[in-house]
Amino acid sequence: MFGAVYAVDEGAADVLIDVAREFSPRIEIDASPARAAPGDRSPSASPASPQGTRQVVLDLSGLTRLFGDARAMGEALRQTAADRGLRVQVAIAGTRTAARLLVRAASSSVTVVDLGTEAAALARLPIQRLAVLAPSGASLHAPVPSSPRVQSHALSHDAVLATFRRWGLRTLGDVAALPAAAVAARLGQEGVRWQRLARGEDPRPLLPVVQDEHFEQALDLEWPIEGLEPLSFVLDRLLDPLEAQLDRRGRGAAVLHVRLHLVTKTVHERSLQLPAPMRDARTLRTLALLDLESHPPAAAIDRVVVAIEPTPARVLQFSLLTRPLPSPDQISTLMARLGALMGEGRCGSPVAVDTWQPGAFAMNAFAPADPDKSQRESTPRPRASVPRCGVEEKRATTCPAVALRRFRAPVPARVHIDQHTPVRVTTDRMAKRSVCAEPASATSGLSGGDVQRCAGPWRTSGGWWTMAAKAWDRDEWDVTLTDGATYRVFRDRSTDAWFIEGIVD
Repeated sequence: MFGAVYAVDEGAADVLIDVAREFSPRIEIDASPARAAPGDRSPSASPASPQGTRQVVLDLSGLTRLFGDARAMGEALRQTAADRGLRVQVAIAGTRTAARLLVRAASSSVTVVDLGTEAAALARLPIQRLAVLAPSGASLHAPVPSSPRVQSHALSHDAVLATFRRWGLRTLGDVAALPAAAVAARLGQEGVRWQRLARGEDPRPLLPVVQDEHFEQALDLEWPIEGLEPLSFVLDRLLDPLEAQLDRRGRGAAVLHVRLHLVTKTVHERSLQLPAPMRDARTLRTLALLDLESHPPAAAIDRVVVAIEPTPARVLQFSLLTRPLPSPDQISTLMARLGALMGEGRCGSPVAVDTWQPGAFAMNAFAPADPDKSQRESTPRPRASVPRCGVEEKRATTCPAVALRRFRAPVPARVHIDQHTPVRVTTDRMAKRSVCAEPASATSGLSGGDVQRCAGPWRTSGGWWTMAAKAWDRDEWDVTLTDGATYRVFRDRSTDAWFIEGIVD
C-alpha cells in the first residue's frame, strides 16, 4: 500500500518531507514535470529537485497497526500537515502510480482506493493526466509520426500520448482497454509501458530517499581552556548525545574527528580511524584524549567540534566452545595507551617482508583474528599415511629440532680473531636465556669464552640500492664456546663491529 501527498501551497518542501518521514521511513520524492496537467488545483506542478518538491510518495505497508486503516492514515497525514500550516491532498492506493495519478485529480482532500481496484478508479481520468508521469520538459502536443509502425522504435513519451489522442482515446480507461498485443505491434514496448501506467501498474519498485545523517556536535566555550582534564569534560558533553544518536540509527563510529578552534584563530584537527564500529562515549573520549596527549594543541581552546563518520553497527556472535576475544573497544583503548607510551607506529602486529635482510619485519595494525577460523585454515588436509619401519622410523622420531633464539636487539660483543677465525667471544651485557630440555643448555646469561668449534663465514649483503638505513653487509659465524652454548655472531663490515645475534638451541 502506497500513499501520495501533494502540497497545495508552494515553498513547503522541507515541511512536506518532515511530515512524510513521521509516518514512514521509506519515502520517494516525486520527480514530476515542471508543468501542470489539466485538472490540477495548482497552476504549476512540482519540480524534481527536493528543494522545490510538492509531492512525496510513501510506503505505508505494515503501518495499519500504528495508525489504523487506510482512511485513518490519510486523515492523520492531512491533519499533521494542517497542524504545521500546510494544506495537502492525500491519495492512498495499492500502487505508487495510482496514488500519483489520483492525488491531484481527487475532489476531496483524502482519497482511498481499495487494493485491486486501481484500474477502475483511474478509468475516468482524462488521458492528459499521464503528463504528470512524463519526464520534465515534455509536451503532449509533439508532432505525430507519419508511420508509427515503422518509427515505433524512435517514439518519445509525448509522441505515444499524442498517438493515443489521434486514435480517439480520451480517458485512461480507453487506453487500458486496448489489446496489449495490438499496442505493442504499433507502438512497441514504449506504448505497452504507457498502457500499464494507465492501468495503475508500477514500472519499478519504490526507491526510498536516503536521509542525510549528520553526526556532529559543537560547543562554544565561554572561557578558553588548556590541558586535557578540562577538555575531557567538554568531550563527555559532546559525545553523550552522539552515542544516543548512533544508537537510534543503528550505527557505529568508523572515523572520529576532533576539531579544536584555538585562540590563535587556527584549527587543531585530529582524525582517528577506528578498527571496528563503536559508539561507547567513554571509549571514544579515551581514544580522543590519548591521541591529543601525543599531539597536543599549541594554544588555548575556545571551541570544540566532534564529528563522526557513521557505518552500520557490528553484530557479534560468540562461540560456545572457545573463549571470546576482548571487545574491539577494549583492544582499541589498550593499543591507544600503548601508542601513547611507546610512540606512534611502534605498537602492532609484526609481519614478514619480502627481503633477505636478517630480522627485517613490518608493523601492521593489531587486529586479532578469529581463533576458530585460523585453526580451520591452518589445519592441513589429511593425507594417506606412508608406513615407516626400521631405521627410517627411528630417525624420524629421534631427530632433534634446531632453532635460533634471536635477540630482538643484537648484543654487542668483543671477538678475538686468529687467522681470520674467531677464537674468543666476550661481552659485557648479560641476557637471560630460557631454560631448555637439556641440562647443558640451562646456563643463564652470556658468559662468553673460548671458541671450541666454529662454522663460517657466511657473507650476506643487500639494500645498497636503497637508503643507507636499510642496507646491510656482514659476515656471520656459528660458534660453540666453552660455556657449552652455540651462538650466532656476525661482523658488520661497514663499522667493523661484532654482535651476538642469537643462541642456537
